[in-house]
Order: sequence, then C-alpha cells, then structure tokens
Amino acid sequence: MIKYLHIIGGAYSGYWDYLKNEILNPSWHNYFYWLFGASLVIWLLEVLFPWRKNQPLVRQDFWMDAFYMFWNYFLFSLIAYNALSMVGVELFNDFLGVFGITNTVAIEVASLPGWLQLVLIFVLRDFMQWNIHRLLHHVPWMWEFHKVHHSVDEMGFGALLRYHFVENIIYRTLEYLPLAMIGFGIKDFFIVHIFTLVTGQLGHANLYIPLGKVKYFLNGPQMHLWHHAKEMPESHPTGFNYGITLSVWDYLFKTDYWPGNDEYLPVGLPEEEAFPKDFVGQMVRPFQNLQYKRKATADIPTSITASPPPKL
Repeated sequence: MIKYLHIIGGAYSGYWDYLKNEILNPSWHNYFYWLFGASLVIWLLEVLFPWRKNQPLVRQDFWMDAFYMFWNYFLFSLIAYNALSMVGVELFNDFLGVFGITNTVAIEVASLPGWLQLVLIFVLRDFMQWNIHRLLHHVPWMWEFHKVHHSVDEMGFGALLRYHFVENIIYRTLEYLPLAMIGFGIKDFFIVHIFTLVTGQLGHANLYIPLGKVKYFLNGPQMHLWHHAKEMPESHPTGFNYGITLSVWDYLFKTDYWPGNDEYLPVGLPEEEAFPKDFVGQMVRPFQNLQYKRKATADIPTSITASPPPKL
C-alpha cells in the first residue's frame, strides 16, 4: 500500500512539474502549444474557407469545446488520470509478477529504423482506435459515454476535443496492452501524437477537403460528417465511418457509408433536446442513464412461478 501511495504522490508532483514546464518553456516538443497552435490555425482556416457558409464563425458551444480541449488533454490528467494510470500499470505488472512474467514485450522492433517504427506504431494504434471506436457504438454502456462526443450539433475542429473522461480511460486502457507487447525503442512518439491531433481536428472541421482517391485511405471532414449524422440509415443502425485518422479500416471491414457530400447534413443526437448543454451535465448524464437502466432492468421479473401441472 505504501508503494502505491508513493506512486500516486509522485504522479501528481511529476505531472504538475510537466504541465508547468509545458506552459513556461515553449519548444518544438511542447504538446501544450502544438495543441493550441494547431487549433488556432484550423479555426482560422474555417473562418477563411468555410464549407458550411451559414454556420457562425464562433459556432454553438465553441467555448465549451475549448474548455474540453484543456480538460481532456491536461486538467483531467492533473486531477486524476495520470495517477490512476500509473497505479494501474503498476498493478498490472504486479499481477504478471505473480506468474513470473517480468517482460511483456512479445515483438521486438526497436532495432528497426526510427521512421519505420513511427509508421508501424501509427498504423497499429489507429487500427486499435478504430476497433475501440466501433465498440463505443456497439456496447450499450460505452455508448452512454460516447454520446457526449455526438452531442455536437454544429461541426467544427473543436468537436474532436469534446468527449467524456471515461471514454479517455477506455481508449488508453484498451490501447495499453497491445502497445506494451511491442518493444518500440522510438523516443519521438510525439510526432504520432501531433499528426493524429491535426488530422483528427481537420476531420471534424468546417472545411471542404477534396481527397480524391486518397479518401479510401485517409479520413476527412466530408466522410466523417456522416459519422455524426443525426439520423442513422437502416443499413447502419448503430453507426459507421469509425476511422480516426485512416478510413481504410472502414472500407476493408465494410463499415463505410458515404452517399455523397452534404454540408448541411443535420448532426447530433436524436434525443438532443433532452441532452445537457453544460459541461457538468454532460459529465453526469451517462452515469444517470446507466443507473436508470440498471434500475429498470432490476424491476423486470427474472422468473415466473410455474403453474402446477394439470391433473390427469
């Protein structure tokens, strides 16, 4: 127990020092300013070259999504996630130690050239994220948390940044084990983070980006807008176009749906009127929905007393 308390204490102090350094010491490897800078540049592109020209320059919930950016990428890690993740990793390693497993690396790729390691980890991570995203739509309790992301009713770059903190935990947890089993020696994983951040924001942006044949490989705002459609087609009742950066997984596994470009396609949740518009309400609503569903399930009789057999 003392070991874990030390880990928690170190996690808080370590992340606080990291965040201060990010803010006070700008550099090319500074995630804080890359996030802010990329968001500003893409927003300016939306202002100058809007695809939906009737959409306000400062769209609905623009400032709340700006808060989501700092909450999901920094504040939540400071408050809880960094400590929880470090404790979780240590618990996982201790569990493996019971069975005498001290090394989780199953495939050693550290000897490969750095650029090839970057490509491999990017493709592997994107494929895992595609699978996790699909789970978020197909597993009922996960969908309750993913609804927060789909509550956006005017698309823009900041829509990428609106998601529930539980969704963040789901992604990072399910990603951890496969990545831990690959012995990447790459030290510049930062490049992958920045690339996926920029392409993710562009995929949600109010921009027209003609990809041509590249659309079968790379995701873009025209394809991803359909993922946020308010009404699901009968052919894909639980969702489609799950690609994060790459669209190739959707075409390979037949989860693509793109009937045409429609910049005025209604987006959001069908029950949008009942979904909270404030940050606290959006954090609380998934837990309320799950509690309501559990109670409703518990109220359903699980057995019926059988009638006595008729006398012969």
